[in-house]
Amino acid sequence: MTLQSSQIADLYRAACLAELDALKVGNVHAYAAGHRMEVRDFARSAEVSAEGLARAGAGIGARVLAGVAATRAAVGQNTNLGILLLCAPLAKAAERGITLAQALDSLGPEEASDVFAAIRLASPGGLGQAARHDVTDESAPLPPLADAMAEAAPRDRIARAYVTGFADVRAIGLPALDAARAAGLDAPWCASAVHLAYLSAVPDSHILRKHGAAVAEEIRAQAARLRERVDMAAKPVADLLAFDAALKERGINPGTSADFTVATLFYHALVMAGAGLA
Repeated sequence: MTLQSSQIADLYRAACLAELDALKVGNVHAYAAGHRMEVRDFARSAEVSAEGLARAGAGIGARVLAGVAATRAAVGQNTNLGILLLCAPLAKAAERGITLAQALDSLGPEEASDVFAAIRLASPGGLGQAARHDVTDESAPLPPLADAMAEAAPRDRIARAYVTGFADVRAIGLPALDAARAAGLDAPWCASAVHLAYLSAVPDSHILRKHGAAVAEEIRAQAARLRERVDMAAKPVADLLAFDAALKERGINPGTSADFTVATLFYHALVMAGAGLA
């Protein structure tokens, strides 16, 4: 079943806003700002990037670049590159009426140019340089996007999603969302549960890039202990805010876990609307 671009855009906006309503430790959310960013920056980004992300007939790279360009023009900073990279294949699959695997397999030669341009425009924190397929080197010949993602997959969970068919969403995010919904959690707390599930399961790529492997693993272990201790159905605001404040005091932002939270909510919403992503 194909979905209309307007419907995909609406579901994308809703997923972004639901994630902002959730208490996601270390990130920007309705309970607390952080990292010199405010909730309104992310809400505005969701609004302006939706049209490009859902554009009928567009490729994955074009959707990412359009969303990043609109965001940059509206808020002047990178608030959603990771979100767009994860949501673009989902949007394409839903709009074309194909599976997610088919969308990822259809990456054309222009995709790398658009995605690399989007990354340079967004200027994500801690990007650094790579020995091969360096996105910062505009003079280098472009590899196929699938090859670039495979090269980055060992160090970046978003790139790994392109290689594994969104294995983390299927293995971590969707089960956590199903469990939260089964426990009767409302939408914001479902999103909080999904975020904590990601942060507990794997070292966050954004933390890894900016602070190194040891800190990323330290935060993962702390999140896992917190997840074991708290009852999300009881809405443990104080416990989560304490961890949130500790992370922000150290300048630690688990941004990749937040990106995957949006992608999980978007994936679920598309399937509920009739998209055959599996």
